[in-house]
Amino acid sequence: MPGAEKLAARIREKALALGFDAIGFCPAHLGPEVRERLTDFLANGYHGEMGWLAERADQRTQPTTLWPEASTVIALGVSYAPEGDPLSTLSQPDRGNISVYARHRDYHDLIKGMLKHLAQFVVREGRLDAEAETPEVKVFVDTAPVAEKPLAEQAGLGWQGKHTNLVSRSHGSWLFLGEIYTTLVLPTSTPSGGGCGSCTRCLTACPTQAFPAPYSMDARRCISYLTIEHAGPIPLELRPAIGTHIYGCDDCLAVCPWNRFAQASRQIKLQPRPDLMAPDLVSLSQLDDAAFRQMFSGSPIKRIGRNRFMRNVLIAMGNSGLAELLPHAHRLTQDPDSVVAEAAQWAASRLENRSS
Repeated sequence: MPGAEKLAARIREKALALGFDAIGFCPAHLGPEVRERLTDFLANGYHGEMGWLAERADQRTQPTTLWPEASTVIALGVSYAPEGDPLSTLSQPDRGNISVYARHRDYHDLIKGMLKHLAQFVVREGRLDAEAETPEVKVFVDTAPVAEKPLAEQAGLGWQGKHTNLVSRSHGSWLFLGEIYTTLVLPTSTPSGGGCGSCTRCLTACPTQAFPAPYSMDARRCISYLTIEHAGPIPLELRPAIGTHIYGCDDCLAVCPWNRFAQASRQIKLQPRPDLMAPDLVSLSQLDDAAFRQMFSGSPIKRIGRNRFMRNVLIAMGNSGLAELLPHAHRLTQDPDSVVAEAAQWAASRLENRSS
């Protein structure tokens, strides 16, 4: 398949020129083990309120169920590796910790634009390379029922680690993923090699013990799920372990030993906003809906809304142990939103007990 190999090489070269950090190719087919893992995950209720995982399980676990004409998946990765320790703010009780991926503009917009540029190149080059009809393409980034991590593993970008996220030999646990499905038949990339071995750092680092076993996660206990996807009050027994995480969590990712090979992201648009590196809890607690929307315009944080975000801020305040935050928690016990008011009451009670 010399023609296809040359075409794949040109696509790889173009992808790297566009700013992608990893690229691989694999057939648009996944083995039955992917469906089995998702079935077990759903049967155990580990998905919590994320009903969309069950609604389109067939499409999520088999690319050709989503698009029957697909022949090849081009899996792509963009590094968002941080500079320095992303968990450093956890030692500052008056500051909130925002997940690395949300400290800048919404990555969906950036990667989708890059994918569209590359897809246009694939169509143009595929048309020139093939004597048959024009190839078709579809692009995906996180918002469609696509098994991103199994496809990335199959395409040689890395492997799914014990924390269930993709691990790369070159980029550690810090890759945004995107896919191009195409009707072109392209050669399959070689496996990346590497693995987790006997390491369990990611499992033991989880504050809420969200991993019932290696390679298995109970999202209902995951801080990222609780602070982003979960809409109501956060279970009382899990609140102390959340610490000062106010949007997402990087604990299991940050301790991965493979991160030592990762260079800080080269994407200018993925550089962190200074005001989101270590935001002040008191200032955040004063945001009304309009101020929240203005502050997080263009940020993935905007999606959860002011009330859910304020709930998270209040739990962080309650865990801070700082008596000077008590008046700010008290003020929000009168918030019109019942979930915010309840979180404020919890925070105030916890701070009062600390100060007495």
